[in-house]
Amino acid sequence: MNPYPISPIQIVSITFSIFLLVLIAILIRKKKIREEYAILWILIFLIFLLLSIFRGAIDTISSLLGIQYQPASLFLILIASLFLLTFHFSLVISDMKKKINHLAMTLSILEESLSEEEKNSS
Repeated sequence: MNPYPISPIQIVSITFSIFLLVLIAILIRKKKIREEYAILWILIFLIFLLLSIFRGAIDTISSLLGIQYQPASLFLILIASLFLLTFHFSLVISDMKKKINHLAMTLSILEESLSEEEKNSS
């Protein structure tokens, strides 16, 4: 007998994970999200899809981590995933801010030199 019969919540979880994977694929095809940013989303949705399909994996992870209440390990995985996403987007935002500052300085220099050229030509 299967110790993990398929439950309605498992079907909902699998369906939702597949829906989100398809949604990310559609967004990539429509160029609404870049591949480099979608990779983490895809990995997270794949992890949750696998955890939805193989319910015994949560028990295994819980016992490895010494967690008595199995749903708590699912929340731990979710929080770690969100932390990873937040960290990744912080790096992206920091890089963008550097580039914007560099562009602003370059624009200021170009405007200054254009202004000087206009004064000299007058």
